[in-house]
Amino acid sequence: MVRLDAIQSLTDFQRNTRKHLERLKRTGLPEVLTVNGQAELVVQDAVSYQKLLDRAERADLLQKLRQGIADYRA
Repeated sequence: MVRLDAIQSLTDFQRNTRKHLERLKRTGLPEVLTVNGQAELVVQDAVSYQKLLDRAERADLLQKLRQGIADYRA
């Protein structure tokens, strides 16, 4: 879930990049960037993004293992 305080305009991100990068690294949480009030981008620090990818890969593997077990039992 995206926190409301993590929704920022792209313009603010461009003007205050250092502040945003510090917050991204400190919290590990993504920010949603808006253009004309509409969500357009999600930014996240690299370490947190890699952790997200690792979790997704593990979840995919677990699903395949569960399916394999179910197929074996059938």
